[in-house]
Amino acid sequence: MSSDAARPSLFARALSGSAATAAGYLAAQVLRLGSNLILTRLLFPEAFGLMALVSVFIVGLGMFSDMGIAPAIARSPRGDEPDFLDTAWTLQVGRGVLLWLAICVLAWPAARFYAAPDLLHLMPVSGLMLMIGGFNPTRIDSANRHLLLGRVIVLDLAAQVAGTLAMVLLALATQSVMALALGTVVSAVAKLVLAHLYLPGHRNRLRWDAESGRELVHFGKWIFLSTACGFLMWQGDKAILGMFLPLDQLGIYNIGYFLASAPVLLGQAVTGRVLIPLYRNHPPAASAGNFRRLRRMRFGLSAILFALLAVFAFFGGPLVHLLYDDRYAQAGAVTVLVACVQLPLVIGMTYDQSALADGDSRMFFVIMALRAAVQSGAFVLGVTQGGLYGALLAQFCALVAVHPLIVWLARRHRVWDGLHDAVFSGVAVLLILAALRWNAALLGL
Repeated sequence: MSSDAARPSLFARALSGSAATAAGYLAAQVLRLGSNLILTRLLFPEAFGLMALVSVFIVGLGMFSDMGIAPAIARSPRGDEPDFLDTAWTLQVGRGVLLWLAICVLAWPAARFYAAPDLLHLMPVSGLMLMIGGFNPTRIDSANRHLLLGRVIVLDLAAQVAGTLAMVLLALATQSVMALALGTVVSAVAKLVLAHLYLPGHRNRLRWDAESGRELVHFGKWIFLSTACGFLMWQGDKAILGMFLPLDQLGIYNIGYFLASAPVLLGQAVTGRVLIPLYRNHPPAASAGNFRRLRRMRFGLSAILFALLAVFAFFGGPLVHLLYDDRYAQAGAVTVLVACVQLPLVIGMTYDQSALADGDSRMFFVIMALRAAVQSGAFVLGVTQGGLYGALLAQFCALVAVHPLIVWLARRHRVWDGLHDAVFSGVAVLLILAALRWNAALLGL
């Protein structure tokens, strides 16, 4: 079959995969919000501050040790071969065990550093999800490779439902923050069991193929370093704020961030699953038709995410007032500001996957390292000079400052769309000015 004949099928799968991912993400967020509303009434603000710190270490270790197995399977010509898949799974299993041991070792110094003794017990329990996740079959990654996402999304949702029910029931029974930790473990177990039972494809076994191992390590070494930088970009705010804010205030920040970051996390879920196969098989530079299709997808995704962020930027205060009790009232201002801050992030969201699709994990790392350095440095400077509001303002400035780096990477791989960036940069400026004026009283401006 010619590539021209295959192209509509791939783009159709990309569109249906994007829709399925968006629908699954929306359902997952509804579940998270529902459980959040219940748990905030059963537990105390400090509980969410504690779990924010736990997530810093769990997510941080996961990112600091990411070997790029999922994108390697998505892009490699050998991504469907049993030897390659089993070697990838063997690496993944070993990594999961080592991660759990590492989180156990870090629990005591983390509890001392943050003066939070509960971390000593919460971290090893929550860390079990890392070890359990290491045994997830590569059939999940194979489904992503071929944009067959429906069943994977259903399994993710089923696992989240199991974890949510466990959290709520345990919180009702114990009114302890440990309910949140145990719920994440239940969710990980449910995903593992469901994936092994219901996903079709190759059944993994522990095996090492030297050629596959070399390819995975060569590609993954830069992903490893890139995701270490990604930790600073996505979790550094909580790690830094944990040193400056009391646990209840950190919990309130986490509530506001949870609401306002939902659109960006949706965008990352879609681009992470869909764009590598598209860039791999139909690079925009190969034909004008490819470029037009990617442009339509990029404009559509950015417009949807901007619209969602605008809702939180304008109505974050009333939304928090409606959903939460008075203990969390300050999260309204956080929601508004975080939504405004993340607008520049959306503009460059669809570009970096092109580097991974081309196998250019080294330059992907270089850009990620520069972005992480600028954003983390700005956040520290902002929080020390202006508290939480200063930190968010500095983060916004950093995101604007690093966008030229993303443009450079996109131009290197011939996927940059100047019209898209110009249009949405103008829209972002107007949205931010209007949202700040609308919420002037809430923000004390």
